[in-house]
Amino acid sequence: MKKLLVVGPFPLPITGVSLGTQIVNDEFVKNSSYRVQKVNTSYSKFDEKIGELSLHKALFYLRLQVYFLKVFNNDIIYITIGQTFYGVLKYALYILAAKISRKQLVIHIHGNFLGKNYREHLRGIKKKIFYYLMSRTDKGIVSSDSLKDNFTSFIPNHNIYSLKNFILDEVFISDGKVEGKNYQDIKIVYLSNLMKEKGIFELLTALIELEKENIPYKARIAGNIAPENKEQVLSLLNQLNHTKYLGTVDVVGKTDLLTWSNVFILPTFYTMEAQPFAILESMAAGNLILTTAHAGIPDIFTDKINGFYVEKNSSSSIVEKIKYLLEHKDAIKKIGLHNVQEARKKYKIPVFASRLENIFNK
Repeated sequence: MKKLLVVGPFPLPITGVSLGTQIVNDEFVKNSSYRVQKVNTSYSKFDEKIGELSLHKALFYLRLQVYFLKVFNNDIIYITIGQTFYGVLKYALYILAAKISRKQLVIHIHGNFLGKNYREHLRGIKKKIFYYLMSRTDKGIVSSDSLKDNFTSFIPNHNIYSLKNFILDEVFISDGKVEGKNYQDIKIVYLSNLMKEKGIFELLTALIELEKENIPYKARIAGNIAPENKEQVLSLLNQLNHTKYLGTVDVVGKTDLLTWSNVFILPTFYTMEAQPFAILESMAAGNLILTTAHAGIPDIFTDKINGFYVEKNSSSSIVEKIKYLLEHKDAIKKIGLHNVQEARKKYKIPVFASRLENIFNK
């Protein structure tokens, strides 16, 4: 029996990274060939200040360091690592212990900033420490081939693997529910953290413009609001009559939202973005997607097939696409039904887990 240690953030809060770590843990717990242990590194306070170190954060991560001793009792050390200097440094003891004890070290990046951060932002001793830690990696995993460049400064190409993301089984809706969806009215959903770089301000500004022009729509928005954005976000939400903010939602709430909607919008330009889970989940629920050609999104999204691209930092581009959909409502259903079938073929959890196990075994 192989011994696997899963290290990284687990829900709560729910993010793409924490969800990914949880699924890896759960799938290998069910695998009789593995004995699994975990270390939860999730920082409970949500904010947009990724990579910035505060006293509270420092004390939190210092307390987690004692768990590095678990490395010595396992064969495979799987880490969903951060992408900033401190995001890597907080795993230093785990990485060093893995190399000292000759364990297989597998590092999975859910993003597209680590390589750029190393090459363009780090200097001096920070850059040397960053390189030393990342170059201890035995196998690096990214979400798609276009993101492999994040590891090329540290390890050989043949040790870098592409692993497509997954969709929770609960999010896939039945054929009956797909056929029963209302594709005649514009029903918009935004399902992500309400962060500036996720495009929340562009979306809310676009919805305000739609209401000014008396363009019919309904929208529901769910996710954490970063504290530094809260006042501005709530001010914009208060100007909207056809939009509801639902706070954070669990898997059941998420599935209900995606079943209710027919258009999913994520106008992201997030620095750390890779391939948002929410895009895949929205496809599984039969939604047309409006998103940006950013990070690894083009690897899972084809313009005019899965939906339509909108421009980054452009509320007017969102308005333009909604107006287009009002004139071409048949496209919403056609694309929505196509997305369900594509998601079922490509993004089931067992496929993800099987591919990850193959990476462990290579």
